[in-house]
Amino acid sequence: MLRRFWLAALGGAALLLTSPLLRAEALSADAFVKQVSADVIDAVKADKAIQAGDVARIRALVDAKVMPHVNFQRMTATSVGPQWRSASPDQQKRMLTEFQTLMVNTYSGALTQVKDQAVVVKPLRAAPDQTELVVRSEVRGKGDPIQLDYRLEKAGDGWKIYDVNVGGFWLVDAYKGQFAKDLSAGGIDALITRLADKNKSLAAAKN
Repeated sequence: MLRRFWLAALGGAALLLTSPLLRAEALSADAFVKQVSADVIDAVKADKAIQAGDVARIRALVDAKVMPHVNFQRMTATSVGPQWRSASPDQQKRMLTEFQTLMVNTYSGALTQVKDQAVVVKPLRAAPDQTELVVRSEVRGKGDPIQLDYRLEKAGDGWKIYDVNVGGFWLVDAYKGQFAKDLSAGGIDALITRLADKNKSLAAAKN
């Protein structure tokens, strides 16, 4: 369940556009990860509606706490692969919407499991002018620690997440494999249709 929580928190997949600290000063990459992780966990622990599985509240959390710090277009484009470049602007927009909805719908239930977890960020070694890097961390609570790594890119004075590794599996690679079959069979429209159908099914199951 913790694996699903972190996929949800980042994708797709977590109240204010950015925290005051993130706006007030430029953070190092590891401090940025620590701050965003703490913001999400604290928000979940403080919101009884999220703990009860309120999808609307979960989406609001993801939109406010997570998405401002994620280059979701890069994540989506990389997951889709070469067909992204030939997709029309409307297809790209629909794909972005359905992919984000899928991540929230699929993994929202795991947010209700957040209790005593904490994220421990490992020491970072990076050159001052490095624009892309990996920040490694662990989720610690009851049971064994869970590996949680982030691929980051420099964005102005701050950072954006464009991939996440949970327990040894990079999110983009996992979705790339899932999307390939639909893309091969019917192109991006077939993939968008399948994601939309999946989202409707997941939404109906929660009602």
